[in-house]
Amino acid sequence: MKVLLFANTDWYLFNFRQSLAHALREAGHEVLLLSPPGAFGEKLRDLGYRWEAAPMMRRSLNPLRELALVQWLRRLIRREHVALVHGFTIKCAVYGSIAARLEGIPARVNAVAGMGYVFTSNDLRALALRPVLRRLFRYALEGEGARLILQNTDDVDLFAHARLVKPEHVRLIPGSGVDCSRFVPTAPGSESAGRFRVVLPARMLWDKGISEYVDAARMLRSRGIDVEFLLAGEPDPGNPATVPERTIRAWVGEGLVQWLGHVKDMPALFHSVHAVVLPSYREGLPKGLIEAAACALPLVTTNVPGCREVVTDGVDGLLVPAKDPAALADAIARLKEDAELRRRLGTAARSKALSQFEERSVIDRTLAVYRELIPSM
Repeated sequence: MKVLLFANTDWYLFNFRQSLAHALREAGHEVLLLSPPGAFGEKLRDLGYRWEAAPMMRRSLNPLRELALVQWLRRLIRREHVALVHGFTIKCAVYGSIAARLEGIPARVNAVAGMGYVFTSNDLRALALRPVLRRLFRYALEGEGARLILQNTDDVDLFAHARLVKPEHVRLIPGSGVDCSRFVPTAPGSESAGRFRVVLPARMLWDKGISEYVDAARMLRSRGIDVEFLLAGEPDPGNPATVPERTIRAWVGEGLVQWLGHVKDMPALFHSVHAVVLPSYREGLPKGLIEAAACALPLVTTNVPGCREVVTDGVDGLLVPAKDPAALADAIARLKEDAELRRRLGTAARSKALSQFEERSVIDRTLAVYRELIPSM
């Protein structure tokens, strides 16, 4: 049986869905990975996966180009005899599901992390597109052969309120999971020595709270509190919220942050820091936080959907208000001064990662959704 996994970047497939592809392949299914072109496509091929580049422009709003993409997807699905289409992010979920429905494919799975720009922004372009996307979404999600996977309870409530999908067709699965045998705590007594180090692991997008993180660094420096602030991730030119590289380099030049870019060995990075920070405005379920939790690191994040699924304030991390750099700075300073608090929060974070976010459990629950639609899988 052939499964199509369709995402808006090859980076996403490589970092977030490679384990799902592996599990499908191990179960005897064929897997076709699809995304716009990128450097990670060849890396997926090097690992033995079939990957194809889709003629998709993530920021395109041209109706003719978008219609051409749907037609291209229909031809691909027909040629490849795909049995199940699983789309990630709103655009891929909607277009992949519409193409599959038009081709009579019995199984359509859609996974989205939040409502996306069109439903959350109040600028004129988003407001104009909202009714159109709402109709497309309803069409894509209609039918007994469709399921919608969401990552947190806030998004479940949001989709129910918007009446885009039948509640009985929604499944709550917390992200893509974390390999808790790879992301492990440091050995007892081997906490990083020297300067207190924190890292923000995410794409370099404004809505990840990058500006607030830099402002917190500036505030702590003005107070004489010595903290080393690291950024781990790349800008995303296909996203309207991307932070320009020149801006990041200006912060580096000012001595506020170190920018690591793309990091291949995330466990090693986490073992070199004292805490992980993500002051995001909204998430589905942030991969960087659950990986850090598995490493028994204390977490500082915002009290917003997705992030509060990972952190319970004072239990396994610290929650601060979104867009509040002063509160963020205070939370980081608090962790710096209290090693016992860091240890207690980190231990609890590891326990939660094992019980709620373990990768194998997430994959099993995803495959169970597939079997709802195709019992023979």
